[in-house]
Amino acid sequence: MDTSNILFLIGAGIAVVAGLGAGIGIGIATGRTAEAISRQPEASGKIMTAFFLGIALAEATAIYGFVVAILIFTKA
Repeated sequence: MDTSNILFLIGAGIAVVAGLGAGIGIGIATGRTAEAISRQPEASGKIMTAFFLGIALAEATAIYGFVVAILIFTKA
C-alpha cells in the first residue's frame, strides 16, 4: 500500500465525521424541541415544522459526507 492510498483512506475517514456532526446536531435539536413543546404546547405545530426542516438539513450534510467518503474510498 503506497502513501497516496493511505491518504485517500484518511480522507474518507475524515469525510465520515460529517455523520458524527449530524448526529450530535439532531440530538441537540430533538432535546430543544421537546423542551420547547413542554413549555408552550399550543405552538407545537410551528415548532415541529422548524424541527423537521432542521433535521432534513442535518441529514443532508451527513449524506453528503457519506457519499464523499464512498467516492474517496473507491478511488483508493
